Amino acid sequence: MAIYKETKDYKLIHDNMLNMGDYIADGTIDCVITDPPYELGFMGKKWDGSGIAFNVDAWRKCFNALKDGGYLLAFGGTRTFHRIACAIEDVGFEIRDTIMYLYGSGFPKSLDISKAIDKMMGAEREVVGKHQQPAKSIYTQTQVEMSKDVDITAPATDEVKQWQGWGTALKPAYEPIIVARKPMKTSVAENVLKNRVGGINIDECRVETEVIGGGTMPDFRDVEKKSKEEIGIDKLSFGQVVNAERKDYGTHTGRFPANIIHDGSEEVVKGFPEVKSGVAIRSNSGGKTFGGKNKKPLMDDIGYGDSGNASRFFYTAKASKKDRDEGLDAFELGRNTHPTVKPTELMQYLVRMVAPKGATILDCFMGSNSIGKAVMFENRERNANYKFIGIELTDEYLPICEARIEYAINKYEYDEKAERAKTGQISLFDELGE
Repeated sequence: MAIYKETKDYKLIHDNMLNMGDYIADGTIDCVITDPPYELGFMGKKWDGSGIAFNVDAWRKCFNALKDGGYLLAFGGTRTFHRIACAIEDVGFEIRDTIMYLYGSGFPKSLDISKAIDKMMGAEREVVGKHQQPAKSIYTQTQVEMSKDVDITAPATDEVKQWQGWGTALKPAYEPIIVARKPMKTSVAENVLKNRVGGINIDECRVETEVIGGGTMPDFRDVEKKSKEEIGIDKLSFGQVVNAERKDYGTHTGRFPANIIHDGSEEVVKGFPEVKSGVAIRSNSGGKTFGGKNKKPLMDDIGYGDSGNASRFFYTAKASKKDRDEGLDAFELGRNTHPTVKPTELMQYLVRMVAPKGATILDCFMGSNSIGKAVMFENRERNANYKFIGIELTDEYLPICEARIEYAINKYEYDEKAERAKTGQISLFDELGE
């Protein structure tokens, strides 16, 4: 195997990730973000049943490549991610958290038990109606805008009636993302100064960007520094005060990022309640000082003070319908044939979360290169100066990997050529095939 393509911005490697040591020196990678096989045998693909994601040696390669304090973010399937997490932990990584990526496009794969029993017994079921069921594209895990008529049948025997409506699986609605970190030999502060990794970029990952909040609260810091005689106030239990100088603490930009991310789909949003947010300053002493005075502390609501669907508390990584196929017009099929493509916007958010500007990011299970595409979009949009290294074993996906990352780098030029091709001014295949 060998390097498939290398530029000043990225390196694409055609090889088994177990051989990454041949291309990557130990301690040179800032973070690993990857979507490994879930080991489910998805669509009969050999790469999804090799056992590589459960292999401790595979994650040891990532451990060695990372700098001390470097983060590893790894997707997993709900049935098997625990085995991926165990392999990651067994190498020596610290499991720091698990992010839940919620989405509305999951397609249930449930066996109708009553139909199965009738079929086993050779009984013919009566068709009592029809309904439209969304069809699933063989090229994607998400539903597409197609449907098909499906027969509604009734149980053929009384024995089977009791199993009508029973199945074998739930509708998938989330994927876990394992958040692990290589241990540090020093404190977080020292490690960040030395290796530039080890932290999470809170401000760049805050939810929403508008200034929200308002209100004031007592300035407890002044109370701790000065005596009550100096500032002329009565000090209450638990550090609370009456008539202290008040400062504005409720206004800041964006909500603290959470370990839930969702796709903003109607199905997901409807699962969250309508709520009003806000925090109040309250006295645990019931409004009385230790001296027995019935003086109630000043109480203000602080925080966001807004209302709406609770989904607004979490980052929304919306998936574009054209995202998976951008840059592939010149291909014979004109589309991405990889079956497990993740949204670029989701990957951009994960990159921002753990990769400081100038970082080198590794994806050791590249697939169709959603992470590399995201990295280059971050370079374009935030001037992040990232470098990307991707490893992929399957031959057929490498041209797609290259085309998608090149699209992210040359988006405007590509879009201009695509528009000209629509008007017949040029041959898109000729222009983009150069």
